Amino acid sequence: MTDIASDIQRLLEHKANGAYGLSGVNQQQHALQAAWLAEREGHPEALVVAALLHDIGHMVHHLGENPAERGIDDRHEEVGQAFLAAHFGPEVTEPVRLHVAAKRYLCAKEADYFAKLAPDSVRSLELQGGPMSAEEVAAFEALPQCAEAVQLRRYDEQAKVKGLETPPVAHFMPAVRRCLRG
Repeated sequence: MTDIASDIQRLLEHKANGAYGLSGVNQQQHALQAAWLAEREGHPEALVVAALLHDIGHMVHHLGENPAERGIDDRHEEVGQAFLAAHFGPEVTEPVRLHVAAKRYLCAKEADYFAKLAPDSVRSLELQGGPMSAEEVAAFEALPQCAEAVQLRRYDEQAKVKGLETPPVAHFMPAVRRCLRG
């Protein structure tokens, strides 16, 4: 039997060194920065783990390094949620699944949010459906993990700082293990 926590650690340490869109950080640095932001702000471990794993779908799909550049929505949020669902509860998997929808939501709800997006997020937003309609906003706000997904999205945008020192992957692995379903 495979140990999913060890598999996750291997993915983050050995497969997350590819470029992260157009930012100056790689996927591992992006994941660590997002998790560190959540941890520093005192969020529950489930949100810290969701922040760490929110882009794991990029590491487990087989579409190459930057499908958005080729006009392909890799649906990494759904791929990631499917990868994690057998091992984590919705407090981890739903923010992962909803972090792209949260970008669309924030673009619809906050007039200045779009201007905060990195160029690669702007490109992927178009592939992901653009800002939400009023009906989509209402449906999103009714979801149980809406607030967590929005917070995760804010960390996603902030977690692109070249050279920012963060704890290593191993630092977050005890939280990953505690969040696993029994």
